[in-house]
Amino acid sequence: MKKVLVFGASSSRNSINKKLAIHAATQLENVEIQIIDLNDFEMPLFSIDREGETGIPEPAQLFKKMLKEADAIVVSFAEHNGSFSAIFKNLFDWTSRIEKGMWENKPMLALATSPGARGGQSVLSHVLKDFQYRGGNIVASFSLPSFQQNFSDDAGITDETLNTELMKQVAILQETI
Repeated sequence: MKKVLVFGASSSRNSINKKLAIHAATQLENVEIQIIDLNDFEMPLFSIDREGETGIPEPAQLFKKMLKEADAIVVSFAEHNGSFSAIFKNLFDWTSRIEKGMWENKPMLALATSPGARGGQSVLSHVLKDFQYRGGNIVASFSLPSFQQNFSDDAGITDETLNTELMKQVAILQETI
């Protein structure tokens, strides 16, 4: 059975991005879903000096191992001031020091959501443009605007048009794994 690594790129205990990532991943068929919480990967802020003194922290090495073992990745990016959350950026910086192609060319469904009408489109556009240089194989993407108005913990995406678009993107990932 194929293994899908799933996470929200946020440190919020009630992350709306984690909810979206889990919802999307559970629409996949015949896969084993491994959900992780980035709070389990906290480590010192990346610095070249710290790397030289103490090496790569164990959480970054564990994350890299999980990426290697996965057959696909579903991640939803929180947008903080138009960019990545601090916890994700730090994990990204450390892990990319292990291997430039950190994402392992695994098929990826890249998502974003926010309480606002743009749904994290700024961070998602950054991901779509730049991850290819780090071994990112983004085969599908989706942005959910106005999370609280368009998502229910019980029903998932409540707007029919948005739900149909997410299901198209999930189907694209499903075909690649």
